[in-house]
Amino acid sequence: MNTGEAKKNTAIALGTFDGLHRGHRAVITSAVSFAEKGLLPLVLLFDEHPQSALTGEAPIQLLSLSLKTAAIEKMGASIEIISFKEVRNMEPRDFIKEVLIKRLGAKALVCGENYRFGRNGAGDTATLAKLCEEFGLTLSIAQTVFYDGEAISSTRIRTAVENGDMRLAREMLGSPFAYDFEVVAGKKVGRTLGIPTINQLFPEGFAIPREGVYISETRFSGEKYCSVTNIGRGPTFGKNILRSETTIMGFTGDLYGQKVTVGLLEYLRPEKAFPTADLLRSQIARDIETARQYKAE
Repeated sequence: MNTGEAKKNTAIALGTFDGLHRGHRAVITSAVSFAEKGLLPLVLLFDEHPQSALTGEAPIQLLSLSLKTAAIEKMGASIEIISFKEVRNMEPRDFIKEVLIKRLGAKALVCGENYRFGRNGAGDTATLAKLCEEFGLTLSIAQTVFYDGEAISSTRIRTAVENGDMRLAREMLGSPFAYDFEVVAGKKVGRTLGIPTINQLFPEGFAIPREGVYISETRFSGEKYCSVTNIGRGPTFGKNILRSETTIMGFTGDLYGQKVTVGLLEYLRPEKAFPTADLLRSQIARDIETARQYKAE
């Protein structure tokens, strides 16, 4: 993360990195490759999505900052977060010189083919190439990554998540669509059924998957568990707050107040109300068995 101190000899990955999909990862991987030349790989992030500052409305969020940070650091890069409002009106040349070179110590820059920067998005990759030549920086432009004949984009991934198409989302993200929200207290209905669950609430502005039941994987304390997750409102018991409710196989401990990572793997069925608790219990048992089989594949 950023320390406020001036950096030296960095290779900076530029972009929004909002979903950290395979296209974003290609840019970061290219920056990390400069470590072989003695440069510090650095991913530049803004404190808010540029669209939020420019239009007052940010795109739906696909990834929490904590999961994004962990993924980037696992790839071998550090992170620098700066204020977008501070740089939004800077001319392209000033942004390169004052922020990337003087403050962040850039020796090499990496971006995607559609990267734009500077006031009103005046700078593109051609502008960047000229400025890099002027300032003696190395420039690497990562090629657009395609899936199924179309460029991978956060917009495509948001649509896949909203439709419950977790296989498609996973193919474009390079890993399962996941969230790591704090576990909150529920009505403990799962315990009365003999099937305890953890409850998590989606923050405003975060992508909401299609309501229904999913095969999932749950991670905490360095362990991964097979699980089943219901995204919905619990109609059998008259709940009305949208939540993620996950049954974790092989775990019976208390996770209240902890941040737990749930990755959605496969959509199983729509959420529905059952006439009796016994029928719901039976259906959950079938869902769990399906998830066990999925894990074994």
